[in-house]
Amino acid sequence: MKPEISVVIPVYNEQAGLQTLFDRLYPALDKLGSRYEIVFVNDGSRDNSVSILAEQFRARPDVTRVVLFNGNYGQHMAILAGFEAARGDIMITLDADLQNPPEEIGNLVAKIREGYDYVGSIRRKRQDSAWRTYASKAMNHLRENITNIKITDQGNMLRAYGRNVIDLVNQCGEVNTFVPALAYRFARNPTEIVVEHEERAAGESKYSLYSLIRLNFDLVTGFSLVPLQFFSMFGILLSLASALLVAVLLVRRIFLGAEAEGLFTLFAIAFFFMGTILFGIGLLGEYVGRIFQQVRARPRYVVQTILEQQPGQPFETSQGAEKRTVGRRHD
Repeated sequence: MKPEISVVIPVYNEQAGLQTLFDRLYPALDKLGSRYEIVFVNDGSRDNSVSILAEQFRARPDVTRVVLFNGNYGQHMAILAGFEAARGDIMITLDADLQNPPEEIGNLVAKIREGYDYVGSIRRKRQDSAWRTYASKAMNHLRENITNIKITDQGNMLRAYGRNVIDLVNQCGEVNTFVPALAYRFARNPTEIVVEHEERAAGESKYSLYSLIRLNFDLVTGFSLVPLQFFSMFGILLSLASALLVAVLLVRRIFLGAEAEGLFTLFAIAFFFMGTILFGIGLLGEYVGRIFQQVRARPRYVVQTILEQQPGQPFETSQGAEKRTVGRRHD
């Protein structure tokens, strides 16, 4: 029967904590008393995560499905693949590291049943390092001002979505995106709740500083033209200031004669202009690069195999899924 709740969990090199996740996740969902399924998406793990997921599928084939990528495509691509594979009316996203307690899922489901179609979560007390906490808060503030997307805690993936939102997300073919922000765009009645936050059960975070910077570039450039508009206005102001400076220097040259005292000041101004120009070119390149990736129309990910139980059969491995891609226009 069609499940009411689908839990989508991306997995990347999480072998050390998967069993602990199973031990907490399945009982938490069983207590809800609703039909559910859990969709694990293996994002090209290089450890034993695939074997552990396959064993769990054999143990609970009635509520477990496993989507296996042929490589590493990133957390958000894994979530989108899970959205397309899932069948529930209420969609939950959860990280495999157990920093978000599975026991909080019931609170999100209850909020969806109240009539909301997007339920975000705010970590009550973050169990991350100080630099990540402060950097995240700063980026949250900057992102909200640029994109006008009101997500209090953008880094927390424990969220719930209604089927209407997921259907619209599945119609998108964006190569670079940020799932919570994309879903927020389509939500009619969004809300947020406060949830607990724990330390990682095992392993280390898969997001390096570079990955976090790239993720924020995807978020900002994927949902707003404000950075380009800002640099256009800034360029106009710099041009006016440069013209004024040239006029001042010309007047000084006419009335005071040649002088060299301000030479280093001019160098400093020139270097500032060059740095600003290079940064602006780099920002423009981010947008152009995303256009280039989009127009190539390549599959955003490749599904190698789906482990799922077929009606009337113990279990079956769905082969030939390599042709499936997210994004209707690529099918």
